[in-house]
Amino acid sequence: MDADIRIFINGIKEKTGIEFSVYGADGNFIAGCADENDVVPTNVEDIIVDEEKNYTLFLIKYKSKSFIGKIVGCDTASKNYAYLISELAENSFFKEFGISKRDFVKAILLGETNYSQVKRYMRKYSIKDMPAFVMVISVPEELTDDVKEILYNYSLVDTDFVIVTPESQLAFVKFMDNNSEEYQSSTEYAEFLKQSIYEETGALVKISIGGTVNNIIDLSTSYSQAIVAARMAEAIKSRSDVYSYREFVTVKMLEDMPKYKLNEYLDTLMDASGREIFTDEEMILTAEEFLENSLNVSETARKLYLHRNTLIYRLDKIEKVTGLNIRKFTDALTFRLITIISKLVR
Repeated sequence: MDADIRIFINGIKEKTGIEFSVYGADGNFIAGCADENDVVPTNVEDIIVDEEKNYTLFLIKYKSKSFIGKIVGCDTASKNYAYLISELAENSFFKEFGISKRDFVKAILLGETNYSQVKRYMRKYSIKDMPAFVMVISVPEELTDDVKEILYNYSLVDTDFVIVTPESQLAFVKFMDNNSEEYQSSTEYAEFLKQSIYEETGALVKISIGGTVNNIIDLSTSYSQAIVAARMAEAIKSRSDVYSYREFVTVKMLEDMPKYKLNEYLDTLMDASGREIFTDEEMILTAEEFLENSLNVSETARKLYLHRNTLIYRLDKIEKVTGLNIRKFTDALTFRLITIISKLVR
């Protein structure tokens, strides 16, 4: 990378006659006209003019990495040069080291592009903004290629993308087809994919879903949300294999609170006599399955392979010990909060 930076500096100097130096994100000198022991401040987000020391600092984005540029001088011309060099660095990356359409989308997901870069590539590939969301799919490593092939089969041509993430997961960028109303939600679509993957490969996958965004540049937000949803599901040991960020917003809010505050809420919501229920795995499994099935007794009994009367007995026991009748929505919500907080404070 240092060699590339030197080539870039020499190229700019040849084209414009401007001399400048480049420093790493840590402020240490890399190349240019300054002394090799020179250092600069690291808190550079745009352009900084220091009249006392007579220099102009500016941010350089080159090959998806951030550097700090320095020009001797603090007048208007120096500031204009800083803008010019930043723009040339950005153009140099895309012109001389052009990336594929798929790598471009991956760079967006990872937050390695800025607004002008995204707009430039949208024009290059004739891509229009349309609603989209990102699913992160955890796949057994030996079946990654097979699952990728299935995802390609369900992709919209020239819009959807399947990308291998740095964590060796699959990110499926799904654009919303306005001509299709087959699936009512991203969660329903993810459930369909999970079942299709299992039927065709035997792979048991987990799918986390980010929120739907309206602009391509915001795909990084959807991707980040999908990653957070996966982490939240792990934190509370979710029994589901498909989970969306929206489902875990409450969990994220609770996780952001200090543990002492969570313990205070736990003491308020649950008295001493009710704590035994929350250490009984069988009762917790029963309650969570009941909540997952929208408080439907028949469906819960079927999925747990229980007689209806056995399920009702367990629900009655939960009510007797905790004072919460989870057949009622408000009590079910309180019970759910207690289980989440209990898992977060462990």
